[in-house]
Amino acid sequence: MSEESFGFSPPPFRPDEALVQLKRSLRDLKLAERGSGFELKGKRAVDVVVDGDVLRVKLARRLVNTPEWDASVLRSSADQRKLVDEVKKRLERWQRED
Repeated sequence: MSEESFGFSPPPFRPDEALVQLKRSLRDLKLAERGSGFELKGKRAVDVVVDGDVLRVKLARRLVNTPEWDASVLRSSADQRKLVDEVKKRLERWQRED
């Protein structure tokens, strides 16, 4: 059964509003905002850019001066929640590595 058969459809994804929420969530995780990205201890951890009707995100695999990136595209609020959960997991891992 489709979502329409229940009379439910998720609200449209608004990348500008989602960016504001995502920035707030990342700041709550103690990441420092610098330009289009966020840093931890002076090292780039996340980059976020609005691209049309999506958010393009790069998440560092490891917390180093020149990181390798995992790229993803956020098209919904569910994608946004998954990203924040992944950032939390990586922050815990990075802090154990210190």
